[in-house]
Order: sequence, then structure tokens, then C-alpha cells
Amino acid sequence: MKIGVLAVQGAFIEHEKALSTLGISHFEIRQSKDLLTSFDGLILPGGESTVMGKLLRDLKLFAPLKQEIEAGLPVFGTCAGLILLSKTIAEDETVHFGTLNVTTKRNAYGRQLGSFKTFSNFKGIGSIPMTFIRAPYIEAVHDKTEILATVNHHIVAARNRTQLGTAFHPELTEDVSVHQYFIDMIKENTFEGAS
Repeated sequence: MKIGVLAVQGAFIEHEKALSTLGISHFEIRQSKDLLTSFDGLILPGGESTVMGKLLRDLKLFAPLKQEIEAGLPVFGTCAGLILLSKTIAEDETVHFGTLNVTTKRNAYGRQLGSFKTFSNFKGIGSIPMTFIRAPYIEAVHDKTEILATVNHHIVAARNRTQLGTAFHPELTEDVSVHQYFIDMIKENTFEGAS
């Protein structure tokens, strides 16, 4: 198994460390030629979604990655990565990949709560540490999207088949259980694809 980590901006190194802890092979996606490498899953890190969206297009990564995601490539987006995946962004006409059936509110917690840490339950895992940095939250889920975690009545993690999005940064804690959850998703997808 090999995971591609989008490495054009944001907290990609921390995701790589989490994958290394789990013994999962990975590589950085920085330019279009990197997509020639075969990979089983994609991580879209936190960062600045507007900048990331622009760089994805400028570097000719956007269209091929969107095509892969729409074809069923397992993808995990954290914070800005969640925004990149979201079908709609509240009070914003911008759409990036638009493949995860959720409506996400950017910078949802406001300045005074711009960054905070908490523990909350993640479906299938249990209570885990969650780090929020000027985070969005998921305002609504659509179709068959499953809510995986909430904090203060706000949705902070959701999954739709091969797509996983979190408003928090699991890569900024020592707990790698959400990354393991994503790896298990990839294994499920590989098994289903083989049947």
C-alpha cells in the first residue's frame, strides 16, 4: 500500500509522520509528474484552502486528482482538505473538488475560539484528542454521508464511502487512530474492488 500526500502547502509533514508511525509507505505529491507513481489513497492536509486550490490548478494537479477521487480513490481531507472536498461551502460560491456530499462552514469557530483542543467520540474508534486550528465545521451532510464525530453539536468528521473529512487535525496529536481508520477504509475499498 502507498499513500500520496498533497505537499504543495500546509501540514503535510505531520501526516507523513503519522503514516510512518503506522509503517505505511507514502510519497509527496508536488507536481504533475508525481502522479505517475501508483498510489492507493490520497491525503489532503490542512493549510489554506484558497491557496491550495490555486496551486492545485497552477501545477496541473487539480483535474487528474479530481478524476481519481470521482473514480473511487480513497481520500482523507483535514481542515482545509475537508474544504477542498466539500460539495458546497457555506456563504461562498467557491467549489474545489466538490466530491464529498457535505456543506462546510469556513473559519466556523471565530477568532476567540480559533484554536482549541478537546476530546470527543469518533464512531468506530472511541474518544480521541482533537486539535482545531481556525477550523471549519460541517454544517450539513447530504445523501448517504455518515456523521462520524461531533463537538458542541457541530459535525467535525464525516464519511461518504471512500471519502473521509475532518475539521480537526489528527496529525497534530500522537494518536494515529484516525489515520488507521483511513488505512482500513483503503483496505475495504481494495477488497470491494477485487470482488
